[in-house]
Amino acid sequence: MGASARLLRAVIMGAPGSGKGTVSSRITKHFELKHLSSGDLLRDNMLRGTGFPRTLPQAEALDRAYQIDTVINLNVPFEVIKQRLTARWIHPASGRVYNIEFNPPKTVGIDDLTGEPLTQREDDKPETVIKRLKAYEDQTKPVLEYYQKKGVLETFSGTETNKIWPYVYAFLQTKVPQTSQKASVTP
Repeated sequence: MGASARLLRAVIMGAPGSGKGTVSSRITKHFELKHLSSGDLLRDNMLRGTGFPRTLPQAEALDRAYQIDTVINLNVPFEVIKQRLTARWIHPASGRVYNIEFNPPKTVGIDDLTGEPLTQREDDKPETVIKRLKAYEDQTKPVLEYYQKKGVLETFSGTETNKIWPYVYAFLQTKVPQTSQKASVTP
């Protein structure tokens, strides 16, 4: 079997809102790799949910089954993620969605068309977001330490996916044989 037939088994880790989905889809596009999200990988398994593996036993089980080559850890500051995840506001009657960063209402907290107040989903409220981020951190700390010890952890830090991506791309180019001319074009 030639080198091109070799599979790269990579895990992408990062808190909710850290850009895992975006990075995964870019990897798939640039390297013609199959994007196996934890849901696909473990569809018939109890361990599904984003950011798998989330616990040490899960990481060990995954390793036994698949022998992970590399773990890409997206390290985005909590404050940035919090802003990202709490930016969504909704007009309940119409279902109109506003994003403070990308398409804010003309007046803060007020629907453009009706002048009625906007609300936040429970999931988007700062207290909920902070709780989720803390839970993620507590749960995955041992997982990251486990991969660090195995020597497969690569951490990429930044505040924007577009700024982190070129580093992830360059790193993966050293790991994955290019499958086509197209893939060698800069991102």
